[in-house]
Amino acid sequence: MNDSPVRVGLLGCGTVGSSLISLLQRQNTLIGARTGLDLVVTAVAVRDPGRARPAELADAVVTTDAASIVSDPDIDVIVEVMGGIEPARELLLAALRSGKPVVTANKALLAAHGAELFAAADAAGVDLLFEAAVAGGIPFIRPLRESLRGEPIRRVMGIMNGTTNYILTRMTEAGAQYGEALAEAQSLGYAEADPTADVEGLDAAAKISIVASLAFGVDLAGSMVDTEGISSITADDIAFATRNGFVIKLLAVAERFDTDHGDELSAAVHPVLVPIAHPLAAVRESFNAVFVEGDAVGELMFYGRGAGGDPTASAVLGDLIDAAVNLRSGAHGSIGGLGTPQLRPSEQASSAHYLSLVAVDRPGVLATIASVLGENGVSIASMAQSAADSELGGSLAEDEARLDFITHRVGRLELDATLAALRSLDAVRRVGSVIRVLVEEESES
Repeated sequence: MNDSPVRVGLLGCGTVGSSLISLLQRQNTLIGARTGLDLVVTAVAVRDPGRARPAELADAVVTTDAASIVSDPDIDVIVEVMGGIEPARELLLAALRSGKPVVTANKALLAAHGAELFAAADAAGVDLLFEAAVAGGIPFIRPLRESLRGEPIRRVMGIMNGTTNYILTRMTEAGAQYGEALAEAQSLGYAEADPTADVEGLDAAAKISIVASLAFGVDLAGSMVDTEGISSITADDIAFATRNGFVIKLLAVAERFDTDHGDELSAAVHPVLVPIAHPLAAVRESFNAVFVEGDAVGELMFYGRGAGGDPTASAVLGDLIDAAVNLRSGAHGSIGGLGTPQLRPSEQASSAHYLSLVAVDRPGVLATIASVLGENGVSIASMAQSAADSELGGSLAEDEARLDFITHRVGRLELDATLAALRSLDAVRRVGSVIRVLVEEESES
């Protein structure tokens, strides 16, 4: 073992930071035996020094001045788990420019300013590592960054938010309404008091933007991701999916298309009816999974705990060890330059869809609706009708029927025109859910 310790400055000591300190205390002897490293947390920046924490911290290492840790010449590596955009961005830029490797779990920061931070790390010749920023404790970023670096990746899609997956699991398996499942997720600590970032897909959008940047070598910001959440998913949608061999999941999808004008990319987060036979359908509760499709490697799936203090801290610790080893050897990893993405126009997107609507229950109405679908180029794969006295008819009036369609692949423009035409029909009381369907030949989002 090298006699001199690697001195770590920790920015933030909430759930993940406390778990990291505890993990280091338990594992440091083993780490030293395997790597020759002695990792010592010598400074910790917190907002409230008086707050009780699971990890024991000596008063001498605790400060509210995060900038003093970054500028301290005696600190070797910076670990950031404080979250947010500012002051994290300025602190990490300062650390990198001073030659300190950085480990971060900050997905929002990387989704907004990743290219700037990667460039600063390369200019300084030090590491910027972020395994914990995507999919918690699942070791996915390192394989994507290293093992698959030469792989022509076609598509990455996955369940990247444990909160929404838990909610949808409870709705599917326990028959819970959306509000009930959300409240349960909050009581268990899976969802924040304000769950917007999770349930509206913003958290998953930040993660897929980071993944897309690595997979396709482009600077794809989180703001470029088309985002739709799960708050409009109903128990009827869940029941229809179950009866027809699907599970509803919130998927984050990034895809590459070969065109005459070069590669086009799309990135989106949206609910999807996933066939029960697909590996992603079996991912339950708060677990995450990422499915990768490449030209040479075929299909890969990475599965595990997507959040939580210990799993996320484990990913942070792995990065910290790598950063320390590289610092000692004078090396660093680089993701290379990031190009400007050529985004696929949203109107060119196509997918199979599940479409639900409520119409007047009288002869000829179904034929009229089918005619509207056909006139707009929408082909029907399957259809089910439910009357007011059926299992799905609890919210229907006596003169209403619920119609559920699954379409073949349809373009965005054709779908939008179809929905507008349906809403204009006197016989259509309301158009309900419109959800994408993952099919075997799926190659667009």
